[in-house]
Amino acid sequence: MQTTPNYYPSLENVEAASKNLKGVISKTPLSKNVNLSKELAATILFKREDLQVVRSYKIRGAYNKMSSLNADEKQRGIVCASAGNHAQGVALSCKLLKIKGTIFMPSPTPNQKIDQVKMFGEDFIDVVIEGDTFDDAFNAATLECNAKEKTFIHPFNDEKVIEGQATVGLEILNQTEEKIDYVFVPIGGGGLSAGLSSVFKHLSPETKIIGVEPEGAPSMSTSIRNKKNTVLEKIDSFVDGAAVKKVGDLNFAICQQNLTAVITVPEGKICQTILDLYNKDAIVVEPAGALSITALDFFADEIKGKNVVCVVSGSNNDITRTAEIKERALLYANLKHYFIIKFPQRAGALKEFVAEILGPNDDITHFEYVKKTNRENGAAVVGLELKASKDLAPLIQRMKDRNFYGEYLNDKPVLFEFLV
Repeated sequence: MQTTPNYYPSLENVEAASKNLKGVISKTPLSKNVNLSKELAATILFKREDLQVVRSYKIRGAYNKMSSLNADEKQRGIVCASAGNHAQGVALSCKLLKIKGTIFMPSPTPNQKIDQVKMFGEDFIDVVIEGDTFDDAFNAATLECNAKEKTFIHPFNDEKVIEGQATVGLEILNQTEEKIDYVFVPIGGGGLSAGLSSVFKHLSPETKIIGVEPEGAPSMSTSIRNKKNTVLEKIDSFVDGAAVKKVGDLNFAICQQNLTAVITVPEGKICQTILDLYNKDAIVVEPAGALSITALDFFADEIKGKNVVCVVSGSNNDITRTAEIKERALLYANLKHYFIIKFPQRAGALKEFVAEILGPNDDITHFEYVKKTNRENGAAVVGLELKASKDLAPLIQRMKDRNFYGEYLNDKPVLFEFLV
């Protein structure tokens, strides 16, 4: 990986990357979202990288890096480690540049992303499933590089990758004549935020750049707060496209200078954004792709009357995750609740619970007896979906008054994961 102390992307290099990518990438739309613009009393523009040729911006950095390799490096081949989007960009670049590549992916990677990688790379790539985390895949890829003298294509901590991702910023500025007041950009490893923010510092320095991370993987915000690039001990990998334990050293140095702020957003709220985008706008995004939009509510007062761009970074979502996304959204909204219900030792207790304890708008979404015996009177794990969060307290009180209440599971994560 080529790195330089105190590296900062030059506008000249970003413009060269843009020319290099011509005919390879799509110039994605910068489109106004009518619903959010009305709701927030601002002009909300989406930079639709979810419509990119590999359904994410990652092709920009991958191709820009790989096309810069010399003939000998291309002949020896490349290696990368990725949970999905970077792998797809590398795979397509391998096919376009006729370079053999080996792509290491961790086992939790959704099958949809693995299949897409194979589709884009065809015979030019081999996919190797390695370990349970990105770090496991990364370590295996590093060993492969060292043993076979191949070039490692880093997903974010590389100059050419950063310059490729920076072309997103260049496109945004070329797609509107209006002053841009805010840009909300998702952060995983920091390649996109580093590149885009550098372009804006060159060409639109008054624009405020807001980085957005998932609450469960706040690697950039932690590092900026500590004033040094910091490795997180553990992360929530739900937002798989933006869940890294450590951002790139190059990216951290740039973002520390350029970003106006970095905000973390709860995974449950991200899930609600995904559902809203689908239901209201027929836009399908992955969790990382919803990050920038999710952050808007936290800046609602500040952005009124302003021109705001949200980078929608990707749409590689696995449909099998829909149930989990809905569940997390309901839990965040305080509308989904799990209990251990202890049915009283009297006939008709189950009927009484349904008819008299539950409210008229409450739905049972999960029911499982804790014990396999004495089902008429045994305890059960019950999941309830409410229409309004204010209905919870009266519901619990009715359970207690009639001796149905056992345990509330939502605030007991260890027991919750074991039983539900």
